[in-house]
Amino acid sequence: MQENDQRSMVNSTGDPEAELRIIIAGGGTGGHIFPAIAIANALKKQRPGITILFVGAKGKMEMEKVPLAGYPIEGLDIAGFNRSSLIKNISLPFKLLKSFWQVRQIFKAFKPHAVIGVGGYSSFPVLKQAQFKGVPTFIHESNSFAGKSNIMLGRLATRVFVASDGMEKFFPAARLTITGNPVRKSITELSVSRHDAIQSFGLDTNKTTVLIVGGSLGAKSINDAIGSSLRQLADADLQLMWQTGKTNAEVYRTMSTGYHNVYTSEFITGMETAYAAADLVISRAGAMAVAELCVVSKPVIFVPYPFAAEDHQTVNAKHLADRNAALVIADKEVKEKLVPQLIALAKNKVLQQELKENIARLAITNADEVVATQVLSNLAANTTKERNSN
Repeated sequence: MQENDQRSMVNSTGDPEAELRIIIAGGGTGGHIFPAIAIANALKKQRPGITILFVGAKGKMEMEKVPLAGYPIEGLDIAGFNRSSLIKNISLPFKLLKSFWQVRQIFKAFKPHAVIGVGGYSSFPVLKQAQFKGVPTFIHESNSFAGKSNIMLGRLATRVFVASDGMEKFFPAARLTITGNPVRKSITELSVSRHDAIQSFGLDTNKTTVLIVGGSLGAKSINDAIGSSLRQLADADLQLMWQTGKTNAEVYRTMSTGYHNVYTSEFITGMETAYAAADLVISRAGAMAVAELCVVSKPVIFVPYPFAAEDHQTVNAKHLADRNAALVIADKEVKEKLVPQLIALAKNKVLQQELKENIARLAITNADEVVATQVLSNLAANTTKERNSN
């Protein structure tokens, strides 16, 4: 970022209280990016003159999604540890060193008053630099098992916002605030009708509609089970909105060719419209997927990703299943059980209603506002303390 450009952004108002500058760091997946944007929007709503800069990883989806949301972003030349190919990690130390240099340049130009980390490896050098410089840092940990970077950073963080209780085993209890996970306003304030939403996907408003999502990269087990059962699903009078993810997207698109009951896309941008159209949902059980599905209160079959850290997706899904708020199928059982259970659920209106009512009770719709309020109040308290000490 050019320093002159940033100065013009910051000084566009004469009100010194409005010149607050905050960096939001992290990304890599929609589960990090969309909550970050929700927090940014909440900050803007509470303090319209605030200046927000995102920092992410070059080549990752935040470099596209954040500008679309109306915010500037700086990209770091950084990568995460590759567990599948150790030889690809040879350049990792050099990339990390370069990212720290890039972060120093960003701080020199932007001069942030605070940094918020939302997860993803690009957040680490940004929060580490902020803590080194004495800039207040805030962390949002969306999962039930905290990542190693967040655990290290949490020791010096001003506040750590978490989705659920029991996180004292990862972070200092005095720094914790339970907020839930931020969900986009377009989802919490869903306004489109089912009829209009279904028509926007070119589907039949009289058929039971199933939304299938497995994350931005896709879920192979889910996709393979669906792809091999398209005729069976059509015979059951079900229609699909199938977000395949990037991996093998063309293969799955080819599979669905000729099926008029299937809308296939690598990535559904307007997820709020997809939720409005859906009667049933099949999904991984990442923290943000769970949070959104609670808000939209849809009958859902969760297929937790089995290789998530500490198997936290299974923990997420079990939390709902134990409350009769969702159905769960283990990834290894998807091939045999997913489609039969989906068809059975589609026929069972009583169970659908029970799942909808129970999952709705777990919804949190204002986590973004709570995070924004806490960040701003902490910064205001720090400013007052500094003024009094001087």
